[in-house]
Amino acid sequence: MINKAIILAGGMGSRMSPLTKAVNKQLLPIYDKPLIFYPLSVLMLAKIKNILIIVNKGQLEQYKKIIPNGKNLGIKITYAEQDKPRGLPDAFVVGEKFIANNNVALILGDNFFYGQSFTNQLLESAKLNSGAKVFLYKVSNPESYGVAKINKNNKIISIKEKPKKFFSDFAITGLYFFDKKVVKFSKTLKPSKRGEVEITDLLNKYKKSGKLKAGFIGRGGAWLDTGTIDDFYKTSAFVSSIENRQGLKIACLEEIALMNKWIGKNEIKKSIKFYGNCNYSQYLKNLI
Repeated sequence: MINKAIILAGGMGSRMSPLTKAVNKQLLPIYDKPLIFYPLSVLMLAKIKNILIIVNKGQLEQYKKIIPNGKNLGIKITYAEQDKPRGLPDAFVVGEKFIANNNVALILGDNFFYGQSFTNQLLESAKLNSGAKVFLYKVSNPESYGVAKINKNNKIISIKEKPKKFFSDFAITGLYFFDKKVVKFSKTLKPSKRGEVEITDLLNKYKKSGKLKAGFIGRGGAWLDTGTIDDFYKTSAFVSSIENRQGLKIACLEEIALMNKWIGKNEIKKSIKFYGNCNYSQYLKNLI
């Protein structure tokens, strides 16, 4: 079982400069909520209650203003600072004490997931006992991502980082589930030509021992990487259109906590007071 998770919310955000010179990308708005709410909501839908958020040095107080410690959501949130980006597997080295001897999930702070059956897939993935699991999504520009080649049994047979020639159109998304060996494996990785340790190298360690599983976000689901300004606004437009059409919010943290019976009406009332007079508060009022 997985009951701990890490959100990696560091990074330089250079592709979105100058917006990210003063504010961390994950605190910028995707429609009516900070980006960080979306990956956090994914972990809460997986019923993971113990979460470490890794942020850049000097940006901790900004995060604590919006998500102090998780008590208002019936969960536990702790923070760790990273002095510079060293690659995704470095999250497990930074979070070694937090992970201790447990299995752990990792989600990238700038990834957006959406889909009708996605919650069931998350709950299933959180049952992982050994090995690792990744989520794959079909894309039209695989050369921009780490991609996985699969066989007819949907088993991953090969992984490549940003292949120049067509190799597979299944991108590896920024959501991962690992057993407790992940810290040990991450410590053995050598930096690539980019000067960072690579998630593909970590996944290959699991693949070699036949312990890497794949989940799929199908045609009815969406995975968006908000790494560039264009992708950021496309994601915002997507959320806006879904929410305004359905009248339901994506990534309303209090709603998920209430649904999971982690909080009651009193906590919702406190959140309404905290957020003030806004559409988000109005939505919370309608919940209770």
